[in-house]
Amino acid sequence: MRSLNVLQKKKAEQRKIIALTAYDFHTADWLSECPLDFILVGDSVANVIAGHSSTLPVTMEEMLYHTRMTVRGARDIPVIADMPFLSYEIDPLEAVRNAGRFIKDAGAAAVKVEGGSQIIPAVRKMIAAHIPVLGHVGLTPQSILQFGGYIVQGKTAESAEKIKAEALALQEAGVFGIVLECIPRSLAASITGLLAIPTIGIGAGPDCDGQILVIHDLLGWDPHPKKFVKPYAAFRADAQAAVQAFAADVSAGRFPDDDHSF
Repeated sequence: MRSLNVLQKKKAEQRKIIALTAYDFHTADWLSECPLDFILVGDSVANVIAGHSSTLPVTMEEMLYHTRMTVRGARDIPVIADMPFLSYEIDPLEAVRNAGRFIKDAGAAAVKVEGGSQIIPAVRKMIAAHIPVLGHVGLTPQSILQFGGYIVQGKTAESAEKIKAEALALQEAGVFGIVLECIPRSLAASITGLLAIPTIGIGAGPDCDGQILVIHDLLGWDPHPKKFVKPYAAFRADAQAAVQAFAADVSAGRFPDDDHSF
């Protein structure tokens, strides 16, 4: 497996970090042939695979299941696992036990957690147990009930300073990088300049040290993409066209033909 140390090297050399989510063997398998620095098994699996309206319902067992199959497909690309809601916030010792399952049982190279000062004890405990941790500030989807929805964060001076403070606290606690989600470009640029560790943006503008997207968003599964998403394919439309063609061939007796029969 390639080392996550390449992220720090890329920041130093001003080369962009590239990452995507994946949740299954076959997606990770073909992504392993692409120029990615890591794959994230995001708790966004709750939205794009399970059909929930938020990430909150996904469980440890579900995240472990998806991490295991993704690791099998990823070959030498490091896989980072999202720790789900309430798996690390309550008790630092419980956080270590849960994070350890992602590393020891599922084969992840690191875990990701959301939040700032309130999770620092858990972050320190996990890192003391030799578990690499990726931070995540800004719009943290596990806090959606507090935020009142998926709303851009850091738009006021007060909230911007809070996010900066959270990022600095996470760096001091020992995380190897921080995801910046849905914050103004200027704030993301400021945080990226302040930190010695890499920042990976999603909806945070081009000035972060790297970028990550949900694979389903990149491929165009959603007919109504988010503002910060650039679909690079039209999978939904192409897949529907393929099904329509299949249905037409079956209805007309064109499939299966001699070439596709024994």
